[in-house]
Amino acid sequence: MPSQFNDAYRPDLIRRAFSAERSRLFQPKGAFPLAGMQNTAEYYGRRHAWRQTINTGRSRLPREKLPKGRSGRVLQVPHAVKGRRAHPPKPQKILIERINIKEKNAAIRSAIAATADMKLVKLRGHRFDGALPLVIEDGFEGIKRVKDAKAVLDKCGLSSDLNRAKAGRQMRSGRARLRKGGYRTPCSVLVVFAKDEGVGKAVRNLPGVEAARVDSLTMEELAPGGEAGRLTLWTKGALAELNKGLYGAMA
Repeated sequence: MPSQFNDAYRPDLIRRAFSAERSRLFQPKGAFPLAGMQNTAEYYGRRHAWRQTINTGRSRLPREKLPKGRSGRVLQVPHAVKGRRAHPPKPQKILIERINIKEKNAAIRSAIAATADMKLVKLRGHRFDGALPLVIEDGFEGIKRVKDAKAVLDKCGLSSDLNRAKAGRQMRSGRARLRKGGYRTPCSVLVVFAKDEGVGKAVRNLPGVEAARVDSLTMEELAPGGEAGRLTLWTKGALAELNKGLYGAMA
């Protein structure tokens, strides 16, 4: 077996790498810098200044200018009608969480090792009673039809987990129905391959099943939600690629 399967289980490292990866989806947002400030309001603080409001029974705040030297509504300040926001979101805020490449690779190796731990796989809710890690021959990479891929997965003893994901698919509540097709589907089997000769399209319509290249694995695939132990099916070619020293492992 590749050396990645011998790495220690580090849930803290996995959650940090997952958080850093998820933060790359955030989009900067912020208010218009001059919102609430584009008006004629001005505060006159000198006691004998034109338009001063000292000793007149009115608050000494920026007021709009009206004809003939009069003052109007209080504007600009946060607690005024049509005033600026006190602390608006700022687009220059740093949203992306950075992580060192060695730390990220260590987290991926730890998540790979967790896929061979039956205890962690059971804790994630997967239903499987065979031996881990699951390995299949490279011919599986050439399957192009959904029903053929499902038949192979059923023969591997994964039918219970596929049915769990299919039965757990439910509509999102509230406004979340407008997101991601409106449905939430539990994660099921992850198929890791070396060459995509059709298996990627063959399994993508199975509820909860995902496929990924072994040289581009992400924490979202290996540890959805930051919880490691996803039920994973490896092809022999994928294990051969891991043996070449992927993700900083000793070849």
